[in-house]
Amino acid sequence: MPSYDPRIDAYIDKSADFAKPILLHLRDLIHRTVPEITETTKWSMPFFDCDGPVCYIAAFKQHCAFGFWKSGRLSDPYKILDEEEGSGAGSFGRIASIADLPADDILIEYIAEMVSINAQEVKKPAAKKPVVAKAPQPTPETPAYFMELLAKNPQAMDVFEKFSPSAKKEYITWFAEAKTEATLQKRLEQAIEWISEGKQRHWKYK
Repeated sequence: MPSYDPRIDAYIDKSADFAKPILLHLRDLIHRTVPEITETTKWSMPFFDCDGPVCYIAAFKQHCAFGFWKSGRLSDPYKILDEEEGSGAGSFGRIASIADLPADDILIEYIAEMVSINAQEVKKPAAKKPVVAKAPQPTPETPAYFMELLAKNPQAMDVFEKFSPSAKKEYITWFAEAKTEATLQKRLEQAIEWISEGKQRHWKYK
């Protein structure tokens, strides 16, 4: 029997009228695909977990977002994943209506694959890897919640967009390492202050 988190009920109730049918549709689709999935919230957004984070939904002023936590590991057979860096729009671009979503059977296929990936990683025994030099990693996608915050602070947005990829990565990694939502919120507030002043994450040591 599906298990629903009242915090997500409240989140949907407080969302804009255009967003409610989108969020309800996605929530129902996720539960139909994975009846044992667990609802929770991370960074004030509804998340769905099964052997680890599977996907999330979010509502903003003029659009919704639906994303997979590890979208880069999906096979994406229909070539529909939209992970434009800094877009803040999840895995399928900005969603203003249910019509903007892929067909239900396609979404079900992607959700099921993500759950399968999580299950395989849980069963995989830990293996010691030799220490090798790592190739430079691309700048991770700027989280949707931070993009929305930047949008409310034009000065910080302008500075952040001019940062080098490594400078952006330092902030994004700092957010991802937050162990609690309270810690994340504190870091977001501090980041906006520093970025508005043109400061990089480790400005004290430079």
